Amino acid sequence: MLSEFKQFVMRGNVIDMAVGIIIGAAFGTIVSSLVADVLMPPIGLALGGIDFTNMFVTLKDGAKQAGPYASLAEAKAAGAVSVNYGVFVNAIVSFLIVAFCVFLLVKAVNSMKREAPAAPAAPTPTEALLAEIRDLLKRSASSMPTR
Repeated sequence: MLSEFKQFVMRGNVIDMAVGIIIGAAFGTIVSSLVADVLMPPIGLALGGIDFTNMFVTLKDGAKQAGPYASLAEAKAAGAVSVNYGVFVNAIVSFLIVAFCVFLLVKAVNSMKREAPAAPAAPTPTEALLAEIRDLLKRSASSMPTR
């Protein structure tokens, strides 16, 4: 059983998949930082100074402290139950960026895979014989005297 597992793990496609998952996780971290730290602050500023990470609705006040809460971190520290729609907006933007990057990657790979148009198929023996007969008939017709 151990040798079968070793054989399974050492196949090329399993290693490729593992590398892809690791790179994908790292890419997800980069995109999350891009959205939270680079894109959303200017968007929030353009919308009147809104901080999307602190956009939430308190459903139930926390046991440690009653609301209102100045930030999501404060609400969580108080034990409040909240709907964090600002974090959800950040997640949507992150998803759209990742989806667009994957689209560009797939498009690039597909353009590399495109093959040159196939050459026309060689004529069959019957077609070759008919073409030869046609050519002979043309030659004999052109060598005949005209009236």
